[in-house]
Amino acid sequence: MSAFAFHLDAVDRGTAGRAGRLHTPHGTVTTPAFMPVGTLGTVKGLLPAQLRDARAQMLLANTYHLALRPGESIVALHGGLHRFMDWDGPILTDSGGFQVFSLADLRKLDDDRIVFRSHIDGNLLELSPERAVRIQEALGADFIMCLDECPPSGESREKILQAVDRTTRWAERCCNAQTRTDQALFGIVQGGVHPDLRERSARGLLEIDFPGYAIGGLSVGEPP
Repeated sequence: MSAFAFHLDAVDRGTAGRAGRLHTPHGTVTTPAFMPVGTLGTVKGLLPAQLRDARAQMLLANTYHLALRPGESIVALHGGLHRFMDWDGPILTDSGGFQVFSLADLRKLDDDRIVFRSHIDGNLLELSPERAVRIQEALGADFIMCLDECPPSGESREKILQAVDRTTRWAERCCNAQTRTDQALFGIVQGGVHPDLRERSARGLLEIDFPGYAIGGLSVGEPP
């Protein structure tokens, strides 16, 4: 039996708002929920005890940044992110796909992988779908994300279509690369502000049958 489950408790018919409970190996999250961002394995300015006092339920960390420093092997050596962060609740790791957008000047991308030039020391970091999964398995978060291509706002429709289809192909590779059964791998829907491309992305990912799906490619410069 999977350690992950979602129970829907209530729906607001007027707004389609939902309230539920997300069960994970490290506890239950009542939804909707805000995840404080601990990109480098720590939420800036707050101790774990303060996060608990603030009733934070789940934290978010980042694959790209943790792979650069201190490195996923160091985190794994210290018992994974939960012990490394002194956080016994659920954790989600982003795949590094957002850095395709945010670090566009420091990366090269093709159908096989992304190659980043470190913003810290200039060394190269290669992220393929398979490597992104391996890093996240070493980090040990409850929820891990497929590597995706996140295009910026204002990109041409043709480029966004290419990103949608590449993201779907990468999602299948991520699924095939996953070896741990105690982590939930989510697909990420792309498509910019084009409803038909969003639907194309969602349909392609649904065929892979992930336990959950994220909405990517928003808050990248588009108007409200």
